[in-house]
Amino acid sequence: MISYSQIYPDAQRRSAGGIYCRCFALGLDQADIGWLDHAAGCRRRVGRDERLFRMEQPFRNLYAIRFGHFKTYQFNSAGEQQITGFQMAGELLGLDALGGECHQCNAAALEDSEVCEIPFASLEMLFAREPELLRRFHRIMGQEITREQDLLLLLGNMRAEQRFAVFLINLSARYAARGYSPTCFQLRMSREDIGNYLGLTIESISRLMSRFKQQGLLKVDKREVTLVQPAALEALAAGTEHCKPMS
Repeated sequence: MISYSQIYPDAQRRSAGGIYCRCFALGLDQADIGWLDHAAGCRRRVGRDERLFRMEQPFRNLYAIRFGHFKTYQFNSAGEQQITGFQMAGELLGLDALGGECHQCNAAALEDSEVCEIPFASLEMLFAREPELLRRFHRIMGQEITREQDLLLLLGNMRAEQRFAVFLINLSARYAARGYSPTCFQLRMSREDIGNYLGLTIESISRLMSRFKQQGLLKVDKREVTLVQPAALEALAAGTEHCKPMS
């Protein structure tokens, strides 16, 4: 594989303002970070509950999440919000618009966050000069689409307890991939948002948390969750084990 230093021999002389330092796109390798560095625009702060972009807004940029968490969502025919995903530092937002000229969903910050704007026009010019970078971008895009589709397929016909276990295991794996603890993390989204995403009520989420805690699968302190028995949660998510009723 072509190395970062081979593509950008002057990388070490770049200022500390480059995306390598300020938009550490965790989950990307050094070469991927290098091409983002050359295409990146400005940093943008997004306050809690503020929208990064809106559905049907013209597509101009991709966004690399520097820190913070986001949710993407749409509205159904009844005007009700339907959450389609949660995103964290190191992931890209805006891929929904690549098939057209407008965004297909809304994106809002779950907490005070920061992104790096990557003008897509700059990316296209870079891709024209470096076909290898275009192939890497397709790989990243394909992985993201596959991850979301696989998760939606898994959740489709699952029992409530399985859905919640899959949600926790998915978060655990994503945090681990970014160098954070896979067993102790904060739920940046509300229980209402988790329920909306999983197709469950907020009451169901609260009951499931209580059941998981009672059976020693979880510890919960406000929004901080500790996976006490990750293997048992994985078995529950896979459907090979069942959650016992509360005593």
